Amino acid sequence: MDKKITIAIDGFSSTGKSTVARRLAKELEYIYVDTGAMYRAVTLYMMRKLFVSDGNFDKEAIVRHLPFISLHFEFDEELGYGHMFLNNENVEKEIRYMEVSQHVSKVSAVPEVRKMLVKQQQEMGKNRGVVMDGRDIGTVVFPDAELKLFMTASTEKRAQRRYDELKGRGDEVNFEQVLQNVKDRDYMDSTRDDSPLVMADDAIEFDNSEMGLDEQFDKIVKITKDKIKEVNS
Repeated sequence: MDKKITIAIDGFSSTGKSTVARRLAKELEYIYVDTGAMYRAVTLYMMRKLFVSDGNFDKEAIVRHLPFISLHFEFDEELGYGHMFLNNENVEKEIRYMEVSQHVSKVSAVPEVRKMLVKQQQEMGKNRGVVMDGRDIGTVVFPDAELKLFMTASTEKRAQRRYDELKGRGDEVNFEQVLQNVKDRDYMDSTRDDSPLVMADDAIEFDNSEMGLDEQFDKIVKITKDKIKEVNS
């Protein structure tokens, strides 16, 4: 039996990381961990407590309440991936709202938040055979991952994808609002002091600006299977 590997998929928002990672995990029969969902769930909790809102960011309260947060994924057989549960409540839908997107980068930049979630993520992937996507998987969570991909696309393409996704769900948004959110998140993710979004030195950069989902997935599957073959040779 082939030795299983750790696959780290990092990159900017709305590059399709989660979609590709989810499909890849299913193809390989690996565990999939959506780290972005974990940060979004923490953000949702803090928003509900009114520690985070437009014009308000209570870092001390955020840190103080971290011990009261419990996160886990529950696999949905029909959908083929895990739903995010916050304190035993399914919040998979709520964490994808635009309001959460507007605050998640700020919450993610809090060192104590990152420390807590990185520890959980490392525990989830300790036995390998995992596909994990996020912002710092290949640099911080699993710097020794056998395969690291860094996904990118033009700002406008990513904003259009996010806009289409939100409109498809029935959210009331406009393109300029989504574009600005993408730009703001890029800036905050790339300039934060703790674990900024950077491409690992040994990562493969993957620009999917002009690719459809199937095309990019086929290419990534080939890259992955070649790496698994190399590791097992």
